[in-house]
Amino acid sequence: MKIPRLVLGGTSSGVGKTTITAGLIAALKERGHRVQPFKCGPDYIDPGYLALAAGVPCHNLDSWMLSPEAMIELFIHSARDGDMAIVEGVMGLYDGRNGLGSIGSTAEIAKWLSAPVILVVNVAGMSESAAAIALGYRQLDRAVDIAGVILNQVASPSHLRLVTEAIEKRAAVPVVGYLPQKAKLSLPERHLGLVPTAESEELNKFLERLRRQIEATIDVARIIQLAEGAQAMPPPKERRLFPKKREPVLAAIAVARDEAFNFYYQHNLDLLESWGAEIKYFSPLNDRRLPPDVQGVYIGGGFPEVYAAELSANTEMKNELTRAISSGMPCYAECGGLMYISQGIIDFNGNRFAMAGLLSGWAEMQKRRQRLGYAVAEVARDSILARRGQRLRGHLFHWSRRPGPVRDQAAYRILEPKEQLEGFVTGPDSNILASYLHLHFGSEPSLARRFVASCARWPRS
Repeated sequence: MKIPRLVLGGTSSGVGKTTITAGLIAALKERGHRVQPFKCGPDYIDPGYLALAAGVPCHNLDSWMLSPEAMIELFIHSARDGDMAIVEGVMGLYDGRNGLGSIGSTAEIAKWLSAPVILVVNVAGMSESAAAIALGYRQLDRAVDIAGVILNQVASPSHLRLVTEAIEKRAAVPVVGYLPQKAKLSLPERHLGLVPTAESEELNKFLERLRRQIEATIDVARIIQLAEGAQAMPPPKERRLFPKKREPVLAAIAVARDEAFNFYYQHNLDLLESWGAEIKYFSPLNDRRLPPDVQGVYIGGGFPEVYAAELSANTEMKNELTRAISSGMPCYAECGGLMYISQGIIDFNGNRFAMAGLLSGWAEMQKRRQRLGYAVAEVARDSILARRGQRLRGHLFHWSRRPGPVRDQAAYRILEPKEQLEGFVTGPDSNILASYLHLHFGSEPSLARRFVASCARWPRS
């Protein structure tokens, strides 16, 4: 299967990967390309920028949570409606979960996808030394096809000339463009990283300015040529995640999506729909009622602490959720969703805001991150999503802390990196699964099917 594709990797975090990738996607879209964006790793915020630039949802690719077969199936399924796939890397190109081997790294994903790599290098304060960096990245793993370099933070025309000549002569990699220091193009940040796109009305203006800069100083035509030169991808040997034929609608699931809740792996929603879910979005911030005739609720992560006052004040929505879920409607709540269905949230300033109250205990914001990183979990109790004893891979990233589960309520036993109980399975018919653990449904084929089936058993109102 011929899929023009390209990976943008960086020498480290903070070199401008997201800015350059978003601007490049906007430039390609302006030229009439239907770009499918992807983001390496478990991040939720960067994909929002790429989705905004492309006009279609961005998908995460994670070689630690996903097997090669699963990733290729997900990639081909998601890229089928576009004419080009652009993948933004994570951290430095070879930075993986731990130690040598680059497990979970951008380099590993590029190899699995047989995709050419454009290396983003911040050249502030250097000239010919940039060639040593490019040469080292090219030679470290010859199986990674570093097809070009984009320079960031170029100070002047003479700086550009020196760096370009050094890289092209000594590292034998073409420089396909640059961003100048004077452009001052950077994205806003918050305690979990970049500010979600749902919060900023100025982002479209920023993307337009960024697109014009990309068009002026990056050889977009050359990048298209490199993407089109990617070899054809063989189809997956078997489909394990998506059904051969999309299932008819079996259950309507309400998915929380607004400024407070917007952290979802798009593949999770795609898989739910493929297995018979009708997704109906709602806003815990602004809506007073759930969508009509829903049979389940999925509340993802986000920044509920930033909107705690507004969420708390929306008593109609809280009461509606409490009535439905207390009556047995399945509810899957991840991280921010866990905070929302808890007793309440205590913000960074110590202010207390009552939430839905389906779980006892308050979620209290802390001055530093409480957990960050991948986790291996064993399912401790049967739930609406998983069966006891299954091993799942997920990601933890949160600044709040709340009382943990007692043993007979725990959803998971975290095995790595540190053994502990995590999450809750509770409710009148064990219909609530709430946890800080973010799961990618592509990591285990049964997750999406089981959640849809759990919701289908709940009668429509």
